[in-house]
Amino acid sequence: MDDLNERAARNRKIKHAVFMVVLIVLFACFIFPFLLVLINVFKEKGDINSNPLALVGSRGFTLKNFPEAMDKMNFWRSFGNSMVVTVSSTIFTILLASMTAYVIVRNKWKACGALFGMMIASMVIPFQVLMIPLVSFYGGTLGILNSRVTLIFMHVGFSLSMATFMFHGAIHTNVPIALEEAATIDGCTKWQTYWQIVFPLLKPTIATVAIIDAMAFWNDYLLPSLVLGRKEMYTIPIATQVFYGTYSTDIGLVMAALLLAMLPILVLYLFLQRYIVEGVTSGAVK
Repeated sequence: MDDLNERAARNRKIKHAVFMVVLIVLFACFIFPFLLVLINVFKEKGDINSNPLALVGSRGFTLKNFPEAMDKMNFWRSFGNSMVVTVSSTIFTILLASMTAYVIVRNKWKACGALFGMMIASMVIPFQVLMIPLVSFYGGTLGILNSRVTLIFMHVGFSLSMATFMFHGAIHTNVPIALEEAATIDGCTKWQTYWQIVFPLLKPTIATVAIIDAMAFWNDYLLPSLVLGRKEMYTIPIATQVFYGTYSTDIGLVMAALLLAMLPILVLYLFLQRYIVEGVTSGAVK
């Protein structure tokens, strides 16, 4: 019996070691492109072409790639467009989704169940299926493309179902109905109860929805490229793609543009990462 236990313990250790090695290899594969950008963005073009894997170029560190890339890709204008679209879309998604989920959870109407079912069903529809008719309708029939408001409206519409699903689970599991009943006895209206009792308890889910949707909105290329046709309205992904098409031979500038594009959302992720697991798992189990 002791031999069997020792053999089983040894097998578990071997499996754990193999599992960790696989994870480390996968992590290295995923992080290598980012590290390659990070070490080459501070080199001159000649150093990058001669030895892209070197930590330091023969001419030392240089910061000139950043101001040159920012100037040539109109970074601050594109940054402002992306900030307006991302922040507005994220805020509207959180507010509308949380209120929709609250109404669905706290009311047993058949209409609420049907609405929630349709929202869940809509999550399996790929955007590519709706892409052509959507752009044809908004552009050809309504003529309201080339507008940040239209892009924000579309972002909110496409992200609302998933966000509502997450808030639904959080409210159903983590917000006791007794708290709302106590607030009602104290004289709070439904509106006051929601903002003063329910909404503050959804902080982990709010942070999770914020980081997931903000990353999606900030990095989205396809939808903005269909909606925004004028150069002065380009978001960061479109500006980066246009910049790459123009300066693809100057790798230092391209890598500086890529790092500038990913930096804001990376900072947001690092700031909110501790809420992500808590928010995703809230509502998963009782």
